[in-house]
Amino acid sequence: MNHRQTRLFTVLTVLVATISIGLWADAAQAQSSNSIPQNKAAIGTFPDVNDLPIRKEMPEVMTMNDGTRVATVEQWHQRREEMKQILEYYELGHAPPPPGNVTGQNIKSLTLLDGTVKYRLVHLKFGPGEKLGFDIAIFTPAKGGPFPTIINPSFSSTPGVAVTNNPVAVVTNQPAGTATNAATTNSAARPWRGFSGSVTLEQAAQGFTNQLNRGYAVVTYHYTQCGEDNTNFRSSSFYPAYPDYDWGVLLGWAWGLSRVVDYLETQPFVDKSKLIALGHSRLGKLTMVATAFDERISLGAPAGSSGAGTGAYRFCGPGRGGKEGIEDMTRKFPYYFVPRLKEFTGQMEKLPFDAHWYIALTAPRPWISVEGTDDQLCVPHAVKQSVLAARPVYAFLGVSVDRVGVNYAPHRHGLTLDDWTAALDFADQQLRGIKVERRFDQFPPEAFSSTPEPPGAK
Repeated sequence: MNHRQTRLFTVLTVLVATISIGLWADAAQAQSSNSIPQNKAAIGTFPDVNDLPIRKEMPEVMTMNDGTRVATVEQWHQRREEMKQILEYYELGHAPPPPGNVTGQNIKSLTLLDGTVKYRLVHLKFGPGEKLGFDIAIFTPAKGGPFPTIINPSFSSTPGVAVTNNPVAVVTNQPAGTATNAATTNSAARPWRGFSGSVTLEQAAQGFTNQLNRGYAVVTYHYTQCGEDNTNFRSSSFYPAYPDYDWGVLLGWAWGLSRVVDYLETQPFVDKSKLIALGHSRLGKLTMVATAFDERISLGAPAGSSGAGTGAYRFCGPGRGGKEGIEDMTRKFPYYFVPRLKEFTGQMEKLPFDAHWYIALTAPRPWISVEGTDDQLCVPHAVKQSVLAARPVYAFLGVSVDRVGVNYAPHRHGLTLDDWTAALDFADQQLRGIKVERRFDQFPPEAFSSTPEPPGAK
C-alpha cells in the first residue's frame, strides 16, 4: 500500500506478553506442508503455524519480532511494517504495489433531487496498459466544497450501471439495474432497501440524503468489481494481471478501495484530510483492512464486520464466544484468506496476531466499529476486547483514546439509519471539530461477559 503521510509518534509501552524470540528464530526456515509458495511481495520468512508459541493473551503490539521493545519513532515504524508482514503472511496474502496510473473517465453526469445533488458516473482505469478498472458513482451536494467524502463499497449495483461487473455499461433511462452477487445480509451497506429490483438515480440519491444534507460527499461502487465473491475470484477483475501475488479476495477488495482513494486525491470536490471508509458485513472487513494498510484514509468505520472483522478471533467461535470464529470463516469463505489461516483451527492460541492489530495500525487516525445489539453474527465481548487492546496505542501516541469508538444500535445484522447517523456524528466530532452530545464507548451488557458460549452457539 502507498503511505504518504509521516507522523510523529510518542513512545508506546507494552500491551501484553512478549513474543517468544527463540521460537520465532528457531522456526524461521520451517516450511509448512500447506504453505503458499513465496511470491514477489513476500518479505522474510515466518515460523510454521505448528511451531508458533502459545499466546493466551492478545498478541503483542509494541515488541519487535526480535524482542526489542519499541522506544523510538523509527522503531515504531519498523514495528508497524513487521505487523503488516505478519498479517499478510498468516491471513491476507500479498498485494501488488499501487499501480501509480489511476485515472477517471467521466461517463455520465447530471443533477438530481431538484438540482440539490450532483451525480457523476466515473470509470476508473489503471494497471498494465490502463486495461484494468471499475465504475464508481459520485454524489455530492450541488453547492460548496471541498467535502468530507465517504467511500462506501456496496452490495448493490453501482448506481447508473446496468450490469455491475461490466464496466461502463451505462443505463440511458436512469434505472440502475438489478444488484448482482448480493451477499447474505440485511440491507447491508445499501442506501436503499432490499437487494433485488431496480432503483433510479433519483432514488439512489434520495437514499444518501442523510449524508449529503450534512455536507458529505458519497462515492459508492459494487464491491465484486474488485473480485468475484467466490472461489473463482482469481480469474476475475484485476487478479489475472498480477499472477505472482498470493492475495486472498479480502485484501484484493481493500486494494481496490485504495484505487478509489488514488482517484479522489485528484478531485477538487474532495477534502483530502477527511476521507472516510464505511462498509458493512464482509465490506466491514474490507474497510478494516483498507484503513489499516492505507494511511490516506482519515477514518475507518467497519460496520457489523462479524467473523474476521473487528471482534478478536480469540473471543469468537466454538467454546470461545460462539458465532463466527476462525474455523467458520476459513470453512465458509476460504478464498478470503491465504490457506495458512485455516491451520490455526484447533490451535487458536498460536495465532500471532488478532483484530486489535488492525486498529493499532490505524492509530492515531480515528476509527469506529458500528454494531447491532442483536446481530446474529457478531460477538460484543470480542469487539470490546479488540477496542480495549487498541486504545492504549492511541494514548501512547499522544492522542485521546476517544479516537477509538464503538456504537451499538438495536437491530440484527444490517446497516441502518441509526448506524449511519452514529458514524457521521463520530466523523463530525473527530474530523470536523463539531461538538457532538453523545458517547462512543458504550457496549451492551453481554460485552462484559467473560464466559464463552457453548460450542456452536449462535
